[in-house]
Amino acid sequence: MSNQYPNDPYGRDPYGRDPYGQGPHRQDPTARYESYPPSQAYSAAGPHQPQPGQPSRKPAAPSINPTLFIGGVIMTGIVTGLAAWLGAWILRTIAEKINETGKLGVWNPLARDEYWFAVAAFLCALAAAALWYVLQIVTPSPDQFYSWTVGLLLAAAVIIPLLLSQGWEVGIATAIIHLVIGLPILTLIPTVGRKSYQ
Repeated sequence: MSNQYPNDPYGRDPYGRDPYGQGPHRQDPTARYESYPPSQAYSAAGPHQPQPGQPSRKPAAPSINPTLFIGGVIMTGIVTGLAAWLGAWILRTIAEKINETGKLGVWNPLARDEYWFAVAAFLCALAAAALWYVLQIVTPSPDQFYSWTVGLLLAAAVIIPLLLSQGWEVGIATAIIHLVIGLPILTLIPTVGRKSYQ
């Protein structure tokens, strides 16, 4: 008696039964495996990684809320101007007290009015904000470049009056005013910019 099935040229049971008792659903040696299309292939780098030949997705640059940024810059300019005005007023008061005693001669380290320092400080804050914004667009590490640029300018503004002023009193007073103006600009502008990110 033959175990072959007459309806199948290979002698296979259409219901998957094995006539030799070696288990059901014996694979056909002539069957071919189906392959998945390349678009559905799993990448070894992970399911969320781009497939070969596909463009990589770059992170979008952070957008800045203009209202918050401009408001923060204006308030930074006001704070810097008030600090410069207060520092100039304190130094002028100290100079007048020293002159009244007759010691150290008659000198006035601040030849200009205090309000001029406040206006200059406000303009410096606006310029620093513009610098920070431009660095965000054209440089890969904007905060580091901003800190280095403003830090070096601040160091020069403090050291140069000490070296080039005719009187040491004038040099010290000018260096103090420059330091009072530069510190808020160095610290507040990056903070305002980061808080303005959307």
